[in-house]
Amino acid sequence: MKMLFFLLTMLNILFGQSLAAQVNYHLVWSDEFDYTGIPDQASWSYEVGDHGWGNNEIQNYTSSPENAQVSDGKLIIRAIKKNGSWTSARLITKNKVDFLYGKMEIRAKLPIGKGTWPAIWMLPTDWQYGGWPASGEIDIMEHVGYDPGIVHATVHTESYNHVIGTQVGKSIGVPDFSEEFHNYTVVWNADKIDVYLDEKKFFTFSNDMKGNSATWPFDKRFHLLLNIAVGGNWGGAQGIDEDLIEAVMEIEYVRLYGTDKEK
Repeated sequence: MKMLFFLLTMLNILFGQSLAAQVNYHLVWSDEFDYTGIPDQASWSYEVGDHGWGNNEIQNYTSSPENAQVSDGKLIIRAIKKNGSWTSARLITKNKVDFLYGKMEIRAKLPIGKGTWPAIWMLPTDWQYGGWPASGEIDIMEHVGYDPGIVHATVHTESYNHVIGTQVGKSIGVPDFSEEFHNYTVVWNADKIDVYLDEKKFFTFSNDMKGNSATWPFDKRFHLLLNIAVGGNWGGAQGIDEDLIEAVMEIEYVRLYGTDKEK
């Protein structure tokens, strides 16, 4: 009996410690898209232009409601081809919803079509370690239309980036990417970055704890970007479907959670 009591006591202690260390999430901001019209200007801004965005993309990002609007409980980002030219939208939360650590969850349905390149991703707000890639980039979801049903999560830093062929990332199959909504989630803390598809974690990037921004610049605030690119070094690597005239990404919600620990 004494041995049983000892074992039960130790289990209670260990169980209590695990509960004490359990991370709780609390919602700190969200856009549920429960309105109609242009995206909420308190949360979202537009980046505009047709200069290729560093990747030789061919779309012109605009602030037109034709390319980004909220209706039927969803944010609709639409890339449109007219008279041989593409327009699209690139929405950002910079200087409106910035965060350092936490959980960001985006529920989205992705576009189809060869040449499309939708992304859900994060960039540094202040670029304190210098220009790209020194201050980092976190790609929660990228999908290239010539490889349908495969989504990618990637990080870029000075030491790890695609320009020098050292980027770090993972891919996962999502066969119904354009037919069903899925949750694309990043959980980011001082130790690591985890990326999930729905409830499945498929990518982890860990802090090497060397205090070196070249490998871990992820200790400064970042913001969220949502966009559909067309063409470009990756999206257009196998060309663009000449018959494609529209590509649509739908977002049901975006939710940001902060963290604390149980006492």
